[in-house]
Amino acid sequence: MCRELLKKAARIVVKLGTGVLTDSRKQPDLAQMEQLVGQIADQGREGKEIVLVTSGAVGSGMGALGYKKRPGQLAELQACAAVGQSRLMATYDKLFAKHNLHVAQVLLTHEDLQDHERHLNARNTLVTLLKHGVIPIINENDAVSSTELKFGDNDKLSALVASLLPADLLVILTTVDGVIENFGKANARTIATIDQISATVEGMVGGTDSETAVGGMASKIQAAKIVIRSGIPLVIASGRKKHLLARILAGEEEGTIFIPQPAKLQGRKRWIAFFHHPKGTLFVDEGAKRALREHGKSLLPPGVARCEGEFKAGEVLCICDLDGTEFARGICNYSSNDIQTRTLGRAEVVHRDNLVIL
Repeated sequence: MCRELLKKAARIVVKLGTGVLTDSRKQPDLAQMEQLVGQIADQGREGKEIVLVTSGAVGSGMGALGYKKRPGQLAELQACAAVGQSRLMATYDKLFAKHNLHVAQVLLTHEDLQDHERHLNARNTLVTLLKHGVIPIINENDAVSSTELKFGDNDKLSALVASLLPADLLVILTTVDGVIENFGKANARTIATIDQISATVEGMVGGTDSETAVGGMASKIQAAKIVIRSGIPLVIASGRKKHLLARILAGEEEGTIFIPQPAKLQGRKRWIAFFHHPKGTLFVDEGAKRALREHGKSLLPPGVARCEGEFKAGEVLCICDLDGTEFARGICNYSSNDIQTRTLGRAEVVHRDNLVIL
């Protein structure tokens, strides 16, 4: 039954990884890109709204600039991204034009989605493009942003874009068939359905050994945490299979599906939960944790055991139990100095309207 909900998906974010876009020479694999674009165009003709999140800029630029391995220096990475991004978009533009479809380049940084006004503006732009039948093609702005190159990946970006819209489905197409148990062993198998991201699931995935990519399956699991909490299903599947998107959207068993949580977060709560680099951490006792999780209460000063980091009033913080497990995020009404003085009485440290249980 879980795959039945995919048949109703009208707005879909598709993420294409470097491995499914480039060949062994680190150049764009034109035949492969053509079949992927064809699949997306077919869904457009079926009335689906498709947003494409693409990797491949750094990989494409590496080939153009003669790198055999992903360079370690930031300036070299940014040069590869700048050269590769223009080549990538030129290829997409030509391929989608064969299907009479227009594309739009949208380059984003984390700051674009963290600032609330820019966040809403990005959403409005994407929705307007979709309304006009244009395929937005999104990538991180790697040529100017150091943070994304060091810590980011397009798996997370695709999850944030899906949450931003919000989409009905995120599909991450990669070089493997999904989340694989006993990967590399004789008894390896693809897990068809994951309804909870447990420690067991996280323990069976790793990073990537690719010379052009970052992330690997571990980053896809982190992306899954974002979208399923937002109420959006995720399918991870092989981008090398033809007609794959059609089969996924027909509810057929392809790849690994992550089942979304039943309660969808509202837009502002999604923004608080996923679009910030938290500025600090509040550690709360068991009574406060129970009040927040089970009774929907605000966080009061007596429940705060300690805080870490320097932050101002109005900034987003992690909220952890005494074991250090993060279970919520929220906008704090007070600075770290205010909290440490222990003079707030019964004032609300984090109001329940500004708090999200993860």
